[in-house]
Amino acid sequence: MGSRSSADLAYIAGFLDGDGSLMLQIKKRKDGKVKIRFMATICFYQDTRHEKTLHWIREVLKIGYISRRSDGMSELRINGYIQVRDILKKLLPYIRFKAVQAKSLIQATEILSSAKFRMLEKKQLLSLVQLALIMQQENYVTKKKKTKEELLAALGLTP
Repeated sequence: MGSRSSADLAYIAGFLDGDGSLMLQIKKRKDGKVKIRFMATICFYQDTRHEKTLHWIREVLKIGYISRRSDGMSELRINGYIQVRDILKKLLPYIRFKAVQAKSLIQATEILSSAKFRMLEKKQLLSLVQLALIMQQENYVTKKKKTKEELLAALGLTP
């Protein structure tokens, strides 16, 4: 992330608070030995007619990709444990309404960037499930939320 003013970071944090989301997802994968993976994402949403703001945020943060959805919305997505962690650490002093999610996602990305997924200990996986549940509880979700039992089963942590 380039050297930007605190005003730029405060603006981006405010935009995230209002028109953004922070996600920690468990995704199925078809390749590799491990059939699941965690995905950390920061996403900003804007009506496509006004997507110029998303391009500015992308320019300031120097990362992410912008896509246009079929419903007239555009989104700027930023993925990757280290990238998401570093951006959130810079935005955290200015985040007001999504501070719980931001702190949880920072913790999760610190765990996930410390070792390859298959090398994570059971204790770390249980922490990731707890952090995902905290974020899920704080987020507005239109789709069905996964239960703790479903998350544990996905990670093979059921007795």
